[in-house]
Amino acid sequence: MDELDQKLNATFDGKVLRKDLLHRIKKGTNVPTFVLEFLLAKYCASNDQAEMDAGMEAVLSSLQENYVRPDEANAAQSKVATKGKHRFIDKVHVRYVEKEKRHWASLENFNSQRIAIGEKFYRDNDRLLEGGIWAEVTLAHNDIDEDDYAFSIEDLRPIQLTRFDFDRYAEGRGAFTRDEWIAAVLRSVGLEPSKLSKRVQMHFIARLAALVEPNYNYIELGPRGTGKSYFFSEFSPYATLISGGQATKATLFYNNARRKVGLVGFWDTVAFDEVGGIKVRDPDTIQIMKDFMANGRFSRGAEVIADASLSFVGNIDVSVQQVVNSNEHDLFQPLPPELDLAVMDRFAAYIPGWEMPKNSSEFLTSNYGFITDYLAEAFHYQFKHTNRYEEVSKRIRLGKSIEGRDEKSIKKTVCAFLKVLHPNGPPTDEEFEEYVAYATECRRRVKEQMNKRKPDDEFARINLSYFKASGEEVVVFCPESKDASATQEPARRRLNQADGQPIEAVEVQPAAQPAPAAAESPVVPTSISPVPASATVGPSPVDLKEQHFTILYGDTGHSYESILGPYLQGAKSVVIEDPYIRLQHQIQNFVRFCETVLKAGTVKKISLITGYDDKTQLADIAEKLDELKQSLLELDVELEVKLNPNMHDREIRIDNGWVIKIGRGLDFFQKPGGWFEVGVNDLSLRKCLETKVDIFRVGINI
Repeated sequence: MDELDQKLNATFDGKVLRKDLLHRIKKGTNVPTFVLEFLLAKYCASNDQAEMDAGMEAVLSSLQENYVRPDEANAAQSKVATKGKHRFIDKVHVRYVEKEKRHWASLENFNSQRIAIGEKFYRDNDRLLEGGIWAEVTLAHNDIDEDDYAFSIEDLRPIQLTRFDFDRYAEGRGAFTRDEWIAAVLRSVGLEPSKLSKRVQMHFIARLAALVEPNYNYIELGPRGTGKSYFFSEFSPYATLISGGQATKATLFYNNARRKVGLVGFWDTVAFDEVGGIKVRDPDTIQIMKDFMANGRFSRGAEVIADASLSFVGNIDVSVQQVVNSNEHDLFQPLPPELDLAVMDRFAAYIPGWEMPKNSSEFLTSNYGFITDYLAEAFHYQFKHTNRYEEVSKRIRLGKSIEGRDEKSIKKTVCAFLKVLHPNGPPTDEEFEEYVAYATECRRRVKEQMNKRKPDDEFARINLSYFKASGEEVVVFCPESKDASATQEPARRRLNQADGQPIEAVEVQPAAQPAPAAAESPVVPTSISPVPASATVGPSPVDLKEQHFTILYGDTGHSYESILGPYLQGAKSVVIEDPYIRLQHQIQNFVRFCETVLKAGTVKKISLITGYDDKTQLADIAEKLDELKQSLLELDVELEVKLNPNMHDREIRIDNGWVIKIGRGLDFFQKPGGWFEVGVNDLSLRKCLETKVDIFRVGINI
């Protein structure tokens, strides 16, 4: 043990462990770090080698006995049935099934969606309903044949500390210097600080900011394999990592159909992984995101206030030096068009991910660090209960180029550094100025990219500065762009719309302020895509026309999306009348129809009016449609089903005035010759039956 190890063990006895123990058991298990360290803390929180060896055996035995791998689900079910009950370590989810008016639990690796659960468990742990939590859970077998479930949860213990003493944590911090504390925090996340430069250490601390500071939004773009998403998937039980495809307003913010707050109401941090792949079909989602990022509140019928921070992490696959020296491209290049300048302006910081080292065993520590869950609880406590903004505001002095959002962003970044590194009190002037300089650089990086995109001088005041305690003003630069004239004095784009000519880049003098010397701009490869059109001019709407045509027998190239899709622009509700939504394939066709409607991104209600006869199995149809209704509710779309035994006509009515009549209704595809031929899944490749299609416009009321 080195001196820091000894000090950690003496000051935080029972709250630290040797991090190489984690590396030894982490391989081969798809279990988050905080879960593994929860087990290690039970058995290995000691500096006695014999005790640690025995503890390792106990942890490995516990994982062998209680952790279920996905391919062992059937054996796990059999074990519960045979023994009557068994304890597992798994991630537990709870969902409410409206048609049954009850809650069901599921375990990720147990392969059962109908596990009975008592109200006290999800009432005491609301995150079970939003993303799920890792827990030690005891499952019991139900031997009553009349019940519609085979398993129930007898006991559930979330994998997190039951008690946390922040005063004790803050008092312990007083035994360490600032640099020792940075080393302790970095070792706690598995890194050896002696292998990292001081600047890279600051980057890693900045990654923790969203876990301690509420309503803090930052972005990090960099190469693959640098651990950008680690802190949100592995480090803290109070953070959740989502993919771009989950970025719907019902998931993130509020589900109107269920009158339920989304992820931002349940998690300290919501992180978007692979942010370049975010697909937002409903523009309302982005508007709500802007409101929330600005002040932590938004309105969807009722005003919602939440504290969650948003983190955006993703890859950048181009040369940073080429980008900063380009007049046409910027370091927000990987972002989708939906994340426009207004969203970018709400980023408090842009962490330069390209400066981070690739994940490698050479950077891992074998020394002591805090048990991950203990440090995560310390951060969660400060997220919820401490506010350092006033302290920072009284102490900081910023330059004239600092504008409204710049000031708030810089102050919140400094607040985060104080919470992570100085939970026990204020830092020295030198330390404080170091945090201010770093925060100012990260905000300048955001502003430089916006300034390159904007055709006017709205963001031209990029020379952000602060004053030292001595009164000296310091202008802060970003290392990668300091000598890049294309970034410091970007060419302005004028919109020449009078003669319909494309946007032309012309030199315009920037706003008067000190600027660094110009540097020669190298050629940027054509593989870099241009600045998204959303930063300049928007696309024109599709010119929709009435259509009347016949699909011939054997034709291909027709699908619900090709026929219906263009006419869903701006639609809020759709009514479909089709008497034959009864058989398995007809219901599957209706599911595909609903998927097409969902892609419009604006529809909130689908109404189905269908028929039946004496041979119709109404209960079977109702079960399938209820399942579809449940899945649509998750996406904030209501499905209404009405039965009319006397109907025969088929038509689709959209509340924007368009009506689509297909002679055969949705059932105009031929049955494939086999279930492994082309066209089985992609309907545009499947042969059709002959039918007429009429598309025309009527009044707006439906």
